[in-house]
Amino acid sequence: MEAFLVSTGIVALAEIGDKTQLLAFILAAKFRRPLPIIVGILVATLANHGFAGALGSWITSLVGPETLRWVLGISFIAMAAWTLIPDKFDEGDAKLTRFGVFGTTLVAFFLAEMGDKTQIATVALAAQFHAFFSVVAGTTLGMMIANVPAVLLGDRIANRVPVRLVHGIAAVIFAILGVATLLGAGERFGF
Repeated sequence: MEAFLVSTGIVALAEIGDKTQLLAFILAAKFRRPLPIIVGILVATLANHGFAGALGSWITSLVGPETLRWVLGISFIAMAAWTLIPDKFDEGDAKLTRFGVFGTTLVAFFLAEMGDKTQIATVALAAQFHAFFSVVAGTTLGMMIANVPAVLLGDRIANRVPVRLVHGIAAVIFAILGVATLLGAGERFGF
């Protein structure tokens, strides 16, 4: 349960103001069809974070516990710093309209998440908790918590969310996870 809750919270906070949330705003404004956009986000996130979670689980089989602890601790601290850097959105991410609303959303979100901080966080969380399904379910729920309101409410909430504050909170959580991991908090998970 801890892996699910931590994964959900971290990704929901990290996703506020992220390029994929900006993509959700743009797709909602362009298509004005929330259901296929939301389903596209869900399917793209499950595929992307499923891959990332599998990669995180696989990494734990390759690296010794002490090395893994250092890699994960430093990775979480790096994620804290990365969370504080504002994302830039490339309009090309939303120009796939020939695939329809669902297809455009699916492809755009999948590609936008490649190498994104939430995908990297999913890899690290899966390696940290050794709980593939809980982490992928949690990170996916976190993405949906951040992006569904963006699709449904669009511009009405875009200017009311204190993005810098939310990113600061997410950065603090990543930093705490990093320091705790470096200090051995993950020993109960076997590393």
